[in-house]
Amino acid sequence: MATIIYSKDHCPYCDMAKKLLDEKGIAYEEININHVDDPQAVLDAIRAITDVKTFPQIVLNDQHIGGYTDLRDHFYS
Repeated sequence: MATIIYSKDHCPYCDMAKKLLDEKGIAYEEININHVDDPQAVLDAIRAITDVKTFPQIVLNDQHIGGYTDLRDHFYS
């Protein structure tokens, strides 16, 4: 099962999401839009799963969760 966090530089919510996944012991692949050869391909991949345009976007166990607040709610509600 794949866990992916789509992130960008200078994004406090991205940092908080990664910290939460680390605290939960969940391995993840980070795809940072600022460090890929084809940022448009990353944006297209995100648009394929959601219309939301904010970062981070998190896919947990192959299921789109949403952003940091959605991830936090997933674990604590």
